[in-house]
Amino acid sequence: MGMYINRGNVAFADYSNGEYIDKTGMIAYINSTLNTVNRLTCVTRPRRFGKSIAANTLCAYYDKSCDSSALFDKFAIAKDPSYKEHLNKYHVINVDVTNFVSEYRGDDNIVTYMQEDIKADLIEEFPDVNLAEQTKLMPALIKIAKHTGIKFIFVIDEWDALCRELANKPQIMDQYVDFLRRMFKSNDTASVFAGVYMTGILPIKKYGTQSALNDFREYSMTSPGPMGGFLGFNDDDVKMLAEKYGMDFSELKRWYDGYEMDTYDWRVNIPQIKKTAIYNPNSVMTAIRERHCDNYWAKTEAFEALQQYIDCDFDGVKETLESLIKGESVEMSVLRFGNDISSVTDNDELFTLLIHFGYLSYDRQNRTALLPNQEIREEFVEALRGSKSHKELSELVRRSDALLKSLWMKDEEAVAAGVEYIHNHKVAPNFYNNEQSLRSVVRTAFLGAIDHYIEIQELASGKGYADLVFIPRRNTNKPVLVIELKWDKSAHSAINQIKERDYPELLKELSDEMLLVSINYDKDSKTHSCVIEKYSK
Repeated sequence: MGMYINRGNVAFADYSNGEYIDKTGMIAYINSTLNTVNRLTCVTRPRRFGKSIAANTLCAYYDKSCDSSALFDKFAIAKDPSYKEHLNKYHVINVDVTNFVSEYRGDDNIVTYMQEDIKADLIEEFPDVNLAEQTKLMPALIKIAKHTGIKFIFVIDEWDALCRELANKPQIMDQYVDFLRRMFKSNDTASVFAGVYMTGILPIKKYGTQSALNDFREYSMTSPGPMGGFLGFNDDDVKMLAEKYGMDFSELKRWYDGYEMDTYDWRVNIPQIKKTAIYNPNSVMTAIRERHCDNYWAKTEAFEALQQYIDCDFDGVKETLESLIKGESVEMSVLRFGNDISSVTDNDELFTLLIHFGYLSYDRQNRTALLPNQEIREEFVEALRGSKSHKELSELVRRSDALLKSLWMKDEEAVAAGVEYIHNHKVAPNFYNNEQSLRSVVRTAFLGAIDHYIEIQELASGKGYADLVFIPRRNTNKPVLVIELKWDKSAHSAINQIKERDYPELLKELSDEMLLVSINYDKDSKTHSCVIEKYSK
C-alpha cells in the first residue's frame, strides 16, 4: 500500500461504520463508463458537499489490494449487475491535489513534484518494470500498461485546488493544464486508464474558447446530469435522519435545502428529468450531531472570499444582490463563465462563480439563481453588512434590522420614519405615487424578516386580502405580523379593516402574539404614518 497507489478501503470503512447515507448507486454509473469513450468523468460541487466521500467510495470499490465485499454487500450497489464484475479488480491511483498544494505551495516546480511523488509509488508497486529513465508520469504509466497489460483507475480529488490557490502564477497554471492534457487528452489515455474520476469546485478551466480537457463528461452545479442525486442529501435522506435523531425536518429543510437539481435515471434510453431537492450534507450532519440547526457553513468556508466577490462593483451587481437578499430569483447567464476565479469581469460571471461555490442555487430550466436557504442567506447578509463597495446595500440591511426591532417594540414613529427613508431612497420618482411601489418599499424595508418569518402577500380571508402577512418560522418566539397598506387614507381605518376581515381569527393559532400594522402614505405631504396594535386573543 503506497501513498497514492492502492491505498485500500480504510477511508471508506470509516464512513460506512458511521452514519453513512447510501450513495453507492454512483458506482454503477461509473462502471457503465469504464473502457468506453465516456471513461473520463468530472464532478464539481462546493466544499463540504461529499466530494471526498464519493472519491474514497470509488477507491475502496475498485482497489485490487483489498477485499471490500463486506463493506459494499449491504449497500445499493450490491444489487447492480455490474457489482461483482468490477469489485476490487483494478490498480487505483488516488490523488488529493490539496495535499500537494499544502506541501509545495511556494515552489514553482509543484507540477514536477506531483509527478515524481506518484511515480515513486509506481516504481515500488511495479518493481519488474524499469521506470528509472521516465521523468514524467504519463510515459511511466504507458510503459506499465504495455508491460503488464493492465489499466488503471485514476481518482483525482479537488483537481482545481492548484488553480484556486495559485491563480496568481500563470506559468504554473500552464504547466498543470499541459500535464492534465498529456494524461487525459492523448492517444494513450484509453490504453492506460479504464476510468478516471475527478472532483473539484470549479468546472474544467477553459483556455480561450476551448476547454482544457473537453473529453471529460462534466457534471456541475449548473449541469448535474445523472450525478445530481449522488452528492448531497435528498428529502428522503434528511427525513430519515430527522426521525432517527428527533430533529424537525422542516427546520433542516429551511436551513440546508435549496439546491434543487435536474436529475434522471441514466439506465433509461429516454430518461424522464425530474427536480430533486439537494441539501448540504456537511451542514445537515453537523446539525444532527449538535441537535441544533445553525449556520455551520461559516465554520468551514472562507468568509473573506464571499466578501471579496460581493464587493465587486460591476454593472448590475448591486441590483442583483438586493433582489437576492429579498428572496427573489434572478435571471442568470452561466454560459460565458470561463471557470477562472482570477478573471471575473462582469455580473453574470461573478454570480455564476457563486453558484459553483454553493452560495447560490441554479434553476436550469428557468435560468435563474437565488439564495438557497437560511444558512447561505445569513452569509450574504453578513457580507453585505461589511461591504465597502455597496455601502447603500449595507445601510439598507442595517436599517432593515433596526426597523424590524422597532416594529416588535411597537414604536410607530420609528417604523414610519424607517419606511419613509427607504421610500425616499429606493423608489424612482416616476413610480413614487403608486400603490404597488409602497408594497415594494415595505417588502424591501423588512427584508430582514426572512430570517424569522415566512412572507405571504395578499392572504385571503374570505372577506378580502391582507396586503402582507409575516408568519413566524418554527422554533421562533416572534409575533405574527399582519400589515395593511393604505394610500391617502387613515392608518387607523386600516387597523379596523384588518379586524373586520377576520385576519386575526384566521392566524391566531400560529403564535402567542400578533401585531396588527397599518402603514399609510400621504402623497401630498409625501409622509408616512404607522399604527401598531397588539391583538389579544
